[in-house]
Amino acid sequence: MTTTNDTDYSTLQLDVPEGIQTVSITRDFKATPDKVFRAHTDPELFVKWSGPDTITNTIREWDAQTGGKWSFVSTDDNGEYGFFGSFHEVRENERIVQTFTFEGFPDAVNLEILTLTDLGDGRTRLQSTSVFDSLESRDGMVASGMEHGIREGYDKLEKMLAEG
Repeated sequence: MTTTNDTDYSTLQLDVPEGIQTVSITRDFKATPDKVFRAHTDPELFVKWSGPDTITNTIREWDAQTGGKWSFVSTDDNGEYGFFGSFHEVRENERIVQTFTFEGFPDAVNLEILTLTDLGDGRTRLQSTSVFDSLESRDGMVASGMEHGIREGYDKLEKMLAEG
């Protein structure tokens, strides 16, 4: 499955290949790689854009360096949802490799590999691949509405980056 949104400057491409335990995301931003990187590693910025518009994020732990850990809680009208993981590799303005676990399914861990490419003219291409521990985990995440949350989150990030 591949979906795109061409209604604004940026195009989000979400690839969910048949029979493979991955989800890949590509999105371009009107911002330099250092700004996109900072939005992913600075907890005060991350909580402002990550996830759907209906949630509020609260950081519990955040150490965005190679070998560091992270944990946050998302809250909406239906309750709280905890997430945690570790930063395997954090390479400034280029790459973040981390694990991701939803506390509601603690046995399902996925690996996320995010790369940033300088496109010139103050633009950056973000490419992210998530490798799930099973097809069932991947399909469950996709069925949970993850695409909606990613689109709204990245739209908030684009707006935040435009505001400086």
